[in-house]
Amino acid sequence: MKRREFIALVGSAVACPRAAPAQQSGSITLPKIGFLLAGNLDHCGPACAAWQPTNTSGVSVTNPLMAGIFAELHRLDWVDGRNAIYEPRFSSGDPARLPSLASDLVDRKVHIIVATGGWATVRAAQRVTANIPIVGLSDDLVGEGVASLARPGSNTTGVSIFASELNAKRLELLAEMVPAARRIAALAQSKSDPSLARVAAAARERNMELVVFEAQGFDRLADALAAVAMAKIDAVNVLASAILHNGRRTVMDYMAAARLPAIYQWPEYAAEGGLMGYGPAQASIARLVAEQVDRVLRGAHPAELPVVQPTAFTLAINQKTAKALGVTVPASLNARADEVIE
Repeated sequence: MKRREFIALVGSAVACPRAAPAQQSGSITLPKIGFLLAGNLDHCGPACAAWQPTNTSGVSVTNPLMAGIFAELHRLDWVDGRNAIYEPRFSSGDPARLPSLASDLVDRKVHIIVATGGWATVRAAQRVTANIPIVGLSDDLVGEGVASLARPGSNTTGVSIFASELNAKRLELLAEMVPAARRIAALAQSKSDPSLARVAAAARERNMELVVFEAQGFDRLADALAAVAMAKIDAVNVLASAILHNGRRTVMDYMAAARLPAIYQWPEYAAEGGLMGYGPAQASIARLVAEQVDRVLRGAHPAELPVVQPTAFTLAINQKTAKALGVTVPASLNARADEVIE
């Protein structure tokens, strides 16, 4: 980046409402990027090491999506300590911590808040500031106060990932994979998950009974999985959730031990041993989020910056896992899969 362009960029970032002088590098003011994260992250570098809470739950909390967002920001030349200051805050899987963490970012006078992890994270940021730009990654930003996808009309823009539609589509794929299943679990972060209505409707259309189990934090994940074990479930739809994403290794290990077919929110899960994954690739979502952050830091106003959405979706199936579970993958489903892991 040319020095002239960078100085112009920094000037627009500092002009953001509520912004105050950030840390200095020589004579240049560096924009502060606040991150409000629902989970933990094992490998985002020195900035995260200073703020990463200790995980005592025993749940795997690696987060390749957030690692991808950091990598994409580096690609766009927003490198922590060089031409930006990262201010990451982690809830460590406890949604109750989000409001105080969001307030802390405001107190730190960040120039932008990147809120990932769904509606609870985005709303926590919205409640503490109506001025600092927010780039959210969530199910449905229109449902979270954005006026429209084309013209958000507020301090919030970002990426919507069709979670409600995709969670319902995943149930359809699960029903096709296990046609004899009649009692389906929806494993959710909360029973107030806005996508549950569509999932329930999809279950009714197929004469399936939907039983909802919630894991509101890493410390409650084991209890939720134990409840699934006692409920005589035939298959599990693991809904889109930051907590379930970060704790996916625990969830997948449980499904393998219980011999329960399950479908997950990201196609990459199949490569990690999950039976099925359906959705946009995490790398593509990381790129979309980072590009939105880049646009805001370069002077775009969130109220006028359209919310973006993924355009490509991948169905991945792990044949080895299917065999271990005693599941025969229907030929029609196998033929439609974008990725089949033998």
